[in-house]
Amino acid sequence: MILPIVGYGDPVLRKVGQDVTPEYPNLKETIANMYETMYNAYGVGLAAPQVGLPIRLFVIDTTPFSDDEDLPSEEQKDLKGFKKTFINAKIVKEEGEEWGFNEGCLSIPDVREDVYRKPTVTIEYCEEDFVMKTEVFDGLIARVIQHEYDHIEGILFTDKISSLKKRLIQKKLKNISEGKTFQEYRMKFFGAKKGR
Repeated sequence: MILPIVGYGDPVLRKVGQDVTPEYPNLKETIANMYETMYNAYGVGLAAPQVGLPIRLFVIDTTPFSDDEDLPSEEQKDLKGFKKTFINAKIVKEEGEEWGFNEGCLSIPDVREDVYRKPTVTIEYCEEDFVMKTEVFDGLIARVIQHEYDHIEGILFTDKISSLKKRLIQKKLKNISEGKTFQEYRMKFFGAKKGR
């Protein structure tokens, strides 16, 4: 089932997610709905807070990035078919020299900015079977993980840009929070006037 994506300004996007237990109600269905919602919106990652759930869960499928001809063929191969569910994730380490990449977010439509992140990340997480794993990822996969991980920590990519750039996008952010934006995918806006 396709869920509405929560827009900028909703308090759920600022909450630190709660851990998920194996008894969490309808977890498999929630995960399936999140993938369906992400694909419907042409995203490469989606975190539970973005569908209104303040829990430590996000899903990623970087396959769309594998078509980018500017990337080395080895990285294109890594991105193709990289699909993973992260439950109760904890980033243990971020390493390397920060690099910029133009990021966007399904909860903040029509806003894209360069964000600087470290290229390598070590993360502990559970997949759907709740077996704990520790893995190292780098490049664009690491970046998508960091972006989605920020969501379960109550952080948005717009928090990581300069104050000047924040001022320049202030009006756009206000319009999003008030529901004055149109997207091809379903959205839900916290500050929208009723009856819109």
